[in-house]
Amino acid sequence: MSWLTLLSILTFLIWLVATGVVMRGNRRMRRLAKLSAPAPAVWPKVSIVLAARNEGATLGAAVPTMLALDYPDLEVIAVNDRSEDNTGAILDEIAARQPRLTVDHIRVLPTGWIGKTHALHHGAARATGEWILFTDADIHFSPDALRRAVAYAEAQRIDLLAAVPELHERGYWLGVCVNAFSFSFTIGLQPWRIPDPGSFAHGSVGAFGLVRAAKYREFGGHEPIRLRPDDDVKLGKLFKRRGARCELLHGAGALSVAWYDSVAAMVRGLTKNAYAGADYRAWVPPLGVALLALGFLWPIVALTVAAGAAWWLNLGSVTLISWLGVEQTRFTGGRKAHGPLLPIGIAIFSYILLRSMIVTHWTGGVTWRGTHYPLAALKANRL
Repeated sequence: MSWLTLLSILTFLIWLVATGVVMRGNRRMRRLAKLSAPAPAVWPKVSIVLAARNEGATLGAAVPTMLALDYPDLEVIAVNDRSEDNTGAILDEIAARQPRLTVDHIRVLPTGWIGKTHALHHGAARATGEWILFTDADIHFSPDALRRAVAYAEAQRIDLLAAVPELHERGYWLGVCVNAFSFSFTIGLQPWRIPDPGSFAHGSVGAFGLVRAAKYREFGGHEPIRLRPDDDVKLGKLFKRRGARCELLHGAGALSVAWYDSVAAMVRGLTKNAYAGADYRAWVPPLGVALLALGFLWPIVALTVAAGAAWWLNLGSVTLISWLGVEQTRFTGGRKAHGPLLPIGIAIFSYILLRSMIVTHWTGGVTWRGTHYPLAALKANRL
């Protein structure tokens, strides 16, 4: 048996197992839009905390959806983090009409913090709710999203409940990349394993991270992850390793966001935090890219050089990859036409990962929304 046939068998078996794991796992995750749990005797107060820096173009449409939530006891705390556009003015204008909204303006970033984590920590310190919902300034909510989440979390005694929003794409190729990002997120985090206390799987989402305020403060708030560009994932890790009960949901139908407006904008935006996911270990991105190329691109290349059984095995691998790409759109609200081009999207994310590593080392750190954070300080804040 030739090495090509052996490699083809191994690749096909890996994709066969991955297909079963991902399809079963996605179906085990609950959907926020369909959660049903008995209403608590008394609805606990919830504080929504969001950080905004130079988001004047998006928050004017998103923040009103938070204020329109049908939750009975709610406050919204918006932290304007050193914005240089009209973000602060828009928030102040909304607050003048909406008593549930409080706006704080941060003028100076303390040393040893990333702007977003400091803003969220600052907002949470003002929160008076039993629950704190961390979200982003561009997230759109359905009216019943929070009520469903709190009822479920209370009934199941969950300490951290996160949800992945539907990512609206602008253009076909951006949609391909968004679907690939969603698939990578699924493979990397295996979110269906997060509720299992015996699993190392962990994570949260910046768009929707609902936490018990008492647990959040007991664990130190955002201070343990003050220099993490991937603060949402690490917040989930902080809760999980301290024994808290956690769960991650599909949010399509309840939460949505227009993520980036172009592939180029997505590449620039993810460059700041892709390397953080590897904990700034320089050997991880090249190895990860090599494995992704072997898994996603090699079966396609092999169709041009293989024959006989090896050709059919690689065709099977390509078919499974396409099937998984289409399947992923069912859970993220994407278009099925994006699914078969999953390998192209994965190739772009491989480029982003390598670019993130190179740019971070070349510039000596991460530049995020106009502020530079030194690599040595970022590497020191490991969790």
